[in-house]
Amino acid sequence: MRALAIAATGMNAQQLNLEVIANNVANLNTTGFKGARAEFTDLLYQAERQQGVPNQSGQEPVPEGAMLGLGVRAAAIRNLHRQGPLAQTSNQLDLAINGRGYFQITNPNGETNYTRAGSFNKGNNGQLVTLEGYTVEPAILIPPNTIEVVVNQSGQVYAKVDGQAQPQNLGQLTVANFANESGLEPLGNGLYRETAASGAPVVGVAGDAGFGRIHQGYLESSNVDPVKEITNLITAQRAFEMNSKVIQAADEMASTVSKGIR
Repeated sequence: MRALAIAATGMNAQQLNLEVIANNVANLNTTGFKGARAEFTDLLYQAERQQGVPNQSGQEPVPEGAMLGLGVRAAAIRNLHRQGPLAQTSNQLDLAINGRGYFQITNPNGETNYTRAGSFNKGNNGQLVTLEGYTVEPAILIPPNTIEVVVNQSGQVYAKVDGQAQPQNLGQLTVANFANESGLEPLGNGLYRETAASGAPVVGVAGDAGFGRIHQGYLESSNVDPVKEITNLITAQRAFEMNSKVIQAADEMASTVSKGIR
């Protein structure tokens, strides 16, 4: 019976849906995490009776045919790059972007990656780095005798150095935008990579038109809504159960036919 194969595709789809939901829930407290949503599309249709074709010569075409769908498949897992809530940390090296934009990070291979997780720190040479030790670009070197670091909403970094009356300008942090944020490739550790689908990065200054502002002493929390995820979890579970019931019913029907033949 085709119902067995059709329902099996439904169970596979809901299993993938459940895995996406599980990853969202697991990252409820991950800084800068962007939740995802599984999207599905129907499979090919088999024509039991073709519409628009007359049964006999001289008759009117059949107005409505019989097209049987053969199931469902995963079309995409879409990353939802909506703004997450900002949480105050009071750490002077914690930075959050309120609005569009990504911090630029250089990984050990020299490749530029992008992140919304602004939980930065100082490296052994005073350079601004991520928690994994990746360099923040443009490079910011903090003097060893710095008392306080100040980052304004435009991304300008100043250091109050011991013995100096005026703050020292350390440089300008820039942010990058993409035409299609959903096209970015997630790499883990809160990092994303540019792809052909995302388009080339457009780098600018925070606060300019089309770019968000930087807030010092804040971190962007995960944008996952736990209430919505629980609702999606229950829906996926019920859909999986319904598909399993279809398989059970189709198996019982096939068993009835086989018993009748004997």
